[in-house]
Order: sequence, then C-alpha cells, then structure tokens
Amino acid sequence: MRWLRRLLGSKRVQLDPERQQELLRDVRHRYGAGSPVRFPEQVEAITRMLDDDDGLMVAARMVCEAADEAHTDLQAQAHDVHRRTGRRLLVHRRNYRPLWKEAGAALRWPLIALPSGLHPYAQVTAAVAVVGSHAPRLGRVTDPAPLLTRVFEVLDLTVIGCEYGQVRVDTDAAALADRLISTAGQVLAAIDDPPRLPPPVREVMRRNNTLAVHDPTGPHVVGGINLGARMRETLLA
Repeated sequence: MRWLRRLLGSKRVQLDPERQQELLRDVRHRYGAGSPVRFPEQVEAITRMLDDDDGLMVAARMVCEAADEAHTDLQAQAHDVHRRTGRRLLVHRRNYRPLWKEAGAALRWPLIALPSGLHPYAQVTAAVAVVGSHAPRLGRVTDPAPLLTRVFEVLDLTVIGCEYGQVRVDTDAAALADRLISTAGQVLAAIDDPPRLPPPVREVMRRNNTLAVHDPTGPHVVGGINLGARMRETLLA
C-alpha cells in the first residue's frame, strides 16, 4: 500500500499507545453533554489536548468509532422496524440517504446517543477538526483512505439529520457539518490517489438550498448554511 511504503520510507513516528488510551479516557469523561462548558469551548479544549501524533491517532479513532456505532445503531433500528411491522429496511454505509427517504419518520438520528458517550458537537467535532488540521501527517501514522470513508459517512449522517428535520440546525450542528466538509477536503488533498466522491456527497452538491441556522439557546435565526455550495467549493477544488 502506498501509505505504508511512505510510512516505512519516512522518518519513524514514535507513538505511545498508553498515552493514547489516557487521552481517550480523558476526552470521553471530561467533555460531552454533561459538561457545563459550551460546545465551542469544549471543541477548542479538546483540539488543544490532541495536538500531536498521539492526539491525531485518538482523533482518528473517535471519528471511526462514531461512524461504526452509528451504523450499528441504524442496523438495530432497522431490525426493530422489521420486528414490529414486517417492513425490511436496507442499511448501506456508503449511502444512508435512500434509507432516510424510505423510513426517516421511523428512525432516530444515531449520532446523538452514541454508546461510547461521544457527543457529535463536542468530541466528534473536535476529532474531525484535529484530523483535518493534521491531514498532511495522516500518512505517517495511519492509512488515510479508510478514515476518509468514515469522515464521509459521518458527514452523510449529519447532513441527513439537518435536511430531514431530525436535528435542529443550530450553530453547533452547522459547525459539525462545516468541519466535516473542510476535513474531507483536507484529507482528499493529502491522498496521492483520492477516491471518487461518494453518492450522497454528489447528490447534495447538485443542490443549492440554504438552511437557516439558529442560536442554540433560543429560537432566533443567526445565519444560514448552503451545504451543497460548501461541498462544491471545498471538495471540487
């Protein structure tokens, strides 16, 4: 694999698995929905904690964990729908949009209640930001291609939540979506042979809808986000 040849041919990166476990435990237990600190400040604090190669590995692990747990949750939801109604739902990780178009009203947004305790607007947003800001170093510590797949998967779920009304589009949700798009572009730029953009991204890029962005503490609209335009300017550059 090209990334492995690059890793073996470059200056060796010294990683500390024990420190990574400590960082992961700290990030999980100190931050999230139970913290009195606002999500933007939590994201800033976590990104400072993960600002080295061990932190990058922890961030990559959290992104993958969020994607894996969300997929497992959706499979369980689809199984429950079939058990109760006899209706079979297909859960495809590469594109969740057909699932939501068919049965969105019967499903809950999986990122909001991950078993690991990771919160989408705290740990996940921070992890995505760390992966993006350190994208040029990814090939020195891990294979960036599978990680990019998980970034796109979390992006798909985030956009679905915003578009189908299951997620209130406030500044925290918009920040997650924006960071996912930015990070996908940064990781794409760091890969020698980038893959084709996945179907849900291509579908959203064909649109030009602006979603109202609300204050997280009240009903006021404070801005807007055009996800299709943001993806086009970032992922087609």
